[in-house]
Amino acid sequence: MKTSTVVRLTLTHLFIIALGLFMIYPVLWMIVSSFKPNNMIFSDPGLIPKAVTIENYISGWKGYAGVSFGRFFTNSLLMCAGAIVGNLIACTMAAYAFARLKFVGRSFWFAVMMVTLMLPAHVTLVPRYILFNTFGWVGSYLPIIVPKFVATDAFFVFLLVQFIRSLPKELDEAAIIDGCGKVGVFLRIIVPLASPALVTTALFTFLWTWDDFFNHLLYLTRPEIFSVSRALRTFVGDAGAVSNWGGALAMSTLSMVPTFILFFSLQKYFVEGITTTGIKG
Repeated sequence: MKTSTVVRLTLTHLFIIALGLFMIYPVLWMIVSSFKPNNMIFSDPGLIPKAVTIENYISGWKGYAGVSFGRFFTNSLLMCAGAIVGNLIACTMAAYAFARLKFVGRSFWFAVMMVTLMLPAHVTLVPRYILFNTFGWVGSYLPIIVPKFVATDAFFVFLLVQFIRSLPKELDEAAIIDGCGKVGVFLRIIVPLASPALVTTALFTFLWTWDDFFNHLLYLTRPEIFSVSRALRTFVGDAGAVSNWGGALAMSTLSMVPTFILFFSLQKYFVEGITTTGIKG
């Protein structure tokens, strides 16, 4: 290998490593600082703490208004589970209709769905709030979970449409010859083969629902139904000051654990779903 190539590759790898360390430093600082005493978090900004304590986790876990963070974690997990089920059912059915079924106005409605991808969520914020408030849903999980069951996340519909279109139609025809109807083809052929894209949909749904703050702040109005992201807001006072930095950093660190576990455990399916959809779409 030529010397110039070795130098170029070395510099490239060094740059990537330096960039990665720069990006991950805030996360490392948060994790390390969660084990520091409250009065040393900013006076000792290094990654090697001079003193270690778990008091931040104990005080932070006590939660807010008599509700512990264990309840907040349970609320978030249940809410994410409902959102995942809704998206998997509704988005898969909608994608199957767009990709395989022939009906009047299919292209038009698919174009309308694609247009919604370019519509900022804040544009529909006021009408959605008025609608959910009229239904009496504000103060519950319904405004966050129910829309998932009507395929409102156009990104996942598009993702699944691209994946289903990549599957050979001969499989559908063979199933129909064997006696399957449209529902049978969907359940016996499409759903099993689309598992990588379904895992990708489930993973993104979990991440976006778990990390969502604005909708949780808007609709979750009682401490007993707070999600983790909404509960973290309670560490910030009315004047914008954080009174318990240690507890805030400790609970923020714990809030990352489920996402890390889910992502790394499903990484193989996630990458497969993204690459297959992108290459064969």
